[in-house]
Amino acid sequence: MTDRHYNEEEVAAIFRAAAEGSESRTLPDGGPAGLTLRDLQTVAREVGISPDAVSRAARALDRPSQPAVMQTFLGVPIGVRRTVALDRRLTDAEWELLVVELREVFRARGTLRAYGSLREWNNGNLHAVLEPTPTGYRLRLGTYKREARASVVLGALALGTSAAVGVLAAANAAVLQAAPSIAVLAGIGGALIASSVLRLPSWARLRRQQMDGIVERLTLTAQDERDAHALPSDLP
Repeated sequence: MTDRHYNEEEVAAIFRAAAEGSESRTLPDGGPAGLTLRDLQTVAREVGISPDAVSRAARALDRPSQPAVMQTFLGVPIGVRRTVALDRRLTDAEWELLVVELREVFRARGTLRAYGSLREWNNGNLHAVLEPTPTGYRLRLGTYKREARASVVLGALALGTSAAVGVLAAANAAVLQAAPSIAVLAGIGGALIASSVLRLPSWARLRRQQMDGIVERLTLTAQDERDAHALPSDLP
């Protein structure tokens, strides 16, 4: 068990996270600074909060957070990426369970590939990659709307072309003859851009939430696995 001492704000954050879903109706105060994990677990027992939940919350606090990254094109989200560092390689059983969850969450069967210690799940532009790093392993989740970029570009080109044609038609006093074609072209361009602007933000938010949920569950599972294999001397 770590000998790290947590300050008052960290203690409050740990108890808030640990109390989520707990049957306890009493949330302890932040408490004095300088409490160790063992101290926090002792307080948790007294108010009916699981010591294991406190341990997970403390480890989550210590682990650097890498939020989902949005890839945008002309201000429109067209991709989402999420990466989480792991201190060990997932077992084959854990990887298989993760693949099952990926298929359920994204409603996609996907295909599996393995290259040495690297594991990969792909479904079109949606992917999950488990790969080694100099300090352990990491899981990379990502998705990309390839057609979205083309839709925005084509929409912008259609609007630009309709504007240029309109200027030329006005200069040649041919506005009436060219008006229907200009209107149709402008309408196509506007529809393409509007479709992307209205549809893609909600798509990106959903994918970000799905990836965050997968990472959170994977992290908690890995922590529970470490707790289950902890030596008796390491337990409070």
